[in-house]
Amino acid sequence: MRIIKIGLVLGLLGLAGFGQAQAQDTYGATKYPIVLVHGLFGFNSILGVDYFYGIAADLQTHGASVYTTEVSSVNSSDIRGEQLVTQVSQILAVSGASKVNLVGHSQGAQTIRYAAAALPGKVASVTSVDGVILGSSVADFVLSLEAATGGVITPVINSLLNGLGLVIDSASGQGNLPQDAQASLTVLSTAGSTAFNKRFPAGVPTTACGDGAAVVNGVGYYSWTGNKISTNVFDISDPILALAGAAFGATPNDGLVAICASHLGKVIGDQYDMNHLDAVNQVLGLVGTTDPVALFRQHANRLKLAGN
Repeated sequence: MRIIKIGLVLGLLGLAGFGQAQAQDTYGATKYPIVLVHGLFGFNSILGVDYFYGIAADLQTHGASVYTTEVSSVNSSDIRGEQLVTQVSQILAVSGASKVNLVGHSQGAQTIRYAAAALPGKVASVTSVDGVILGSSVADFVLSLEAATGGVITPVINSLLNGLGLVIDSASGQGNLPQDAQASLTVLSTAGSTAFNKRFPAGVPTTACGDGAAVVNGVGYYSWTGNKISTNVFDISDPILALAGAAFGATPNDGLVAICASHLGKVIGDQYDMNHLDAVNQVLGLVGTTDPVALFRQHANRLKLAGN
């Protein structure tokens, strides 16, 4: 795929990019490469703006080998997972590493869990960042609207969301990726996530708002999430998340996922002053008092100390 090919060229030239960067220190120098996976309506980079805004560059500065991937902007976690499996296999071949550390945001959390199950022995850790683990009330709400209208508006919603996904992927240079909004909404719903968890139970908590198993079959499982919706008056996405967050009622959430519904494996924290997009330093670094870039950097050190 284009992304991996670019990573290979840059890696061979010894330049910063998708491969290993010239490190100024070794604070985040993990044993295995870190692979970043975007969420719903996500992308690799558009017009020079990375989805994981400033995060990959910071990790590289601190010694990590980082790869960013691109899967369908809108599709099921199984389809996205298969796409990721292909890219991880390419990353392993390019880097010469035997394993990778997978980090997924939002729906990316389901995507990396699928890949981890499909690549036994090749994944060192799985980390969910504001991930959809137990489902999202926003997906539930959209599906309930479809049901209430007898499916009349379903084609309209699917067409709009699929079109948006196609535009996003095309702008990021991956316009050939398939889009399926209905499949995405279904797997991100409470019922769909429950079914997904039965197939991929590793790290999923068995108690309400608790931690899951920290290590399963030698793979470390981690998660963290924000607990705010509106965090920066200058961020144009905050009002949108505030509107979406209304679907949760009084349940604490980050605008798209309930706090307790984001727990996976060892919960690093769920008290951070950031919303769903702040978690990846969007939009353009306009975030709350918590520095998401620092959270990723600290986690790289955590993985390093764990031998990953």
